[in-house]
Amino acid sequence: MYLVYSLLTAIGAIIALPYFFIQGLRKGKYFSNLAARFGRVPLEVQSRSAGCIWVHAVSVGEVLAGLPLARELKQRFPGRPLVVSTTTATGQNLARERFDFADGVFYFPFDWAWIVRRTFRAIRPACVVVLETELWPNFLREARRSRVPVVFANGRISERSFRRHQRVLKLFGLFLRGFYTRVLACADLFLMQSEGDASRLRAMGALPDRIMVTGNLKYDSPLAAATPLEGWLSDVVARNGRRPLIVAGSVTSGEEPLVLIAFGVLQGEMRNALLVLAPRKPERFDAAARHIEESQRGYLRRSQVGNAVNGGPGLAEGMSVFLLDSIGELGGLYRLADAVFVGGSLVPAGGHNLLEPAGFGQTPLFGPSMENFQEVANTFLARGAARQVENPEDLGVAWIELIENPEKRKQMGELARKIVEENRGATRRTIDRIAGLLPADFGSQSGPRNPRSQGTASAKSGSVA
Repeated sequence: MYLVYSLLTAIGAIIALPYFFIQGLRKGKYFSNLAARFGRVPLEVQSRSAGCIWVHAVSVGEVLAGLPLARELKQRFPGRPLVVSTTTATGQNLARERFDFADGVFYFPFDWAWIVRRTFRAIRPACVVVLETELWPNFLREARRSRVPVVFANGRISERSFRRHQRVLKLFGLFLRGFYTRVLACADLFLMQSEGDASRLRAMGALPDRIMVTGNLKYDSPLAAATPLEGWLSDVVARNGRRPLIVAGSVTSGEEPLVLIAFGVLQGEMRNALLVLAPRKPERFDAAARHIEESQRGYLRRSQVGNAVNGGPGLAEGMSVFLLDSIGELGGLYRLADAVFVGGSLVPAGGHNLLEPAGFGQTPLFGPSMENFQEVANTFLARGAARQVENPEDLGVAWIELIENPEKRKQMGELARKIVEENRGATRRTIDRIAGLLPADFGSQSGPRNPRSQGTASAKSGSVA
């Protein structure tokens, strides 16, 4: 099955090649990291990585969630190198900015056996920590063959992913069921966010004694520090009387016009309102600008403010939208908001992290699609610390109701902050489990695997994409 999997992924890559080639020419994407994805690890990373802890974070969300974990790992094991890989360019840029304590940052390899082997020879890790549950068969198989333990931290299996997995098995179970089992057997530990995630993973075929619930690392994420941009926006809002301030974060494709409709409902009652619109991905920045123009609103892009935000431009008359066309600056702006919206939820995208605004005492508002954070969302809703809306009009009305009732808004926000505080501690529990897999000898490049998994170390096994 590994051969079939490799052939299918190769065929898929060939079919997709024209698209990536055109995108690379148009937007400068993919070409810059192509050699790295083929296992060309930078020499400065290779020279410092022997016996390291290798943390893999796919993109921006995983980078932010993994930051406290990686920092604590480095503090707890100061003599052991720590390196970080990402899959996306935006994740790579953010990792280089935020993981200044790491011994190296590089791109995760394509999942073909010869490329993965090349990467393992270059990095020589003592342990690999994968954020969330990105399963790559050849990568896990080569880790097993190299006697390098793999831990999935902050693991989650959404209901939507689980249903998709079950449908695939129903159609191709005769061929895939054994493959799935072998793939999952290659991991030494699955440290899951919740019991629901753990139960779904067990149903998928993972060994029960390798699954533990350690909580959600995102509860441990520190609040975003104040930035010059935050100071500039606060000053502009005060000077121009632009309240209420609405922050719509992590807005995804097709959601921008819906948020603008909701903002229009609010503007009908509050003409001086200002919307901060923050697309989830850089490729949506220009599309978001077009949607704002089509709504016939004036707007200012963050890129127009530049670095000199203290002396940067103000909001001209008629401007009602601030387009945050940058990555990594959203968090602190929640601190200024009168009301917020968590994106990826008014369209079927699974939702995004509601803990960031909650940590600032903001009441998270989100749409019906929260599959990726369903258990967290259910916790907030059950405690009366969040609101779920069905459509843009409902969102606009919810904003108005919260703003017109400051006592209720404060009460819900404090409840949201309390939930975040109550659920901290996943980082410590996760590190305790990782420590049990690391060799006692810091000079060792492989060392013994988890004793529970030694009995299966000789089994042929792999992992799932």
